[in-house]
Amino acid sequence: MKKVAILQSNYIPWKGYFDLMQQVDVFVIYDEVQYTKNDWRNRNLIKSKNGLEWLTIPVKQEKLSQRIDETVVSTTNWNKKHWNTLLANYSKAPYFHEYSANFKHLYENTDLTNLSSINRAFINLIVDLLGIKTQLLDSKELNLSGDKNERLIQAVKQIGGNHYISGPSAKDYLDVSKFNADNIEVSWVNYEGYKSYPQLHEPFEHRVSILDLLFNTGPLSMNYITER
Repeated sequence: MKKVAILQSNYIPWKGYFDLMQQVDVFVIYDEVQYTKNDWRNRNLIKSKNGLEWLTIPVKQEKLSQRIDETVVSTTNWNKKHWNTLLANYSKAPYFHEYSANFKHLYENTDLTNLSSINRAFINLIVDLLGIKTQLLDSKELNLSGDKNERLIQAVKQIGGNHYISGPSAKDYLDVSKFNADNIEVSWVNYEGYKSYPQLHEPFEHRVSILDLLFNTGPLSMNYITER
């Protein structure tokens, strides 16, 4: 059985994103869809001594129908600001210095202006650090067409998959009967039951960027993603 997941890119995603990724054989990053403001595409949460704090990439939204892969940044210094914020809040985390060189280099040397490309660069680095072996594909390689369900079914079939694992938010529109008609099994990822881990500041919060888990637990990070 070949398992496939299809999801939009997020900026430094939370651990659930990588949980879904590690459960499948092929993970398709699908940014040929509408950019949604105040979502996870260009921002994520970190822990600070003052509570949760947003790291947001400022972007231009010139039309409502603008796709994620058409979205570009609106300033030139967001990356250095983000790195300085991470440095201020995580420099005392147990494994920060084990990973800091990787992220410092990416933050301070990126000249990317396309949001999808930025997100993919960070996702690629995090996947390498976590040791996830799942194949990553860009949806543009698949030349998808049709409605929401048809595009997903096409993607799974082109990849040779027969089991589609979806995030729970897709229950609002996913027509499972259409997948089943093409001999594709559908199941839903479960984001419940993650174990707590040592964080620098209380109270504990699950829904923060994966960077929080990496900086606090280092090589044990995958245990807190896969073990329930």
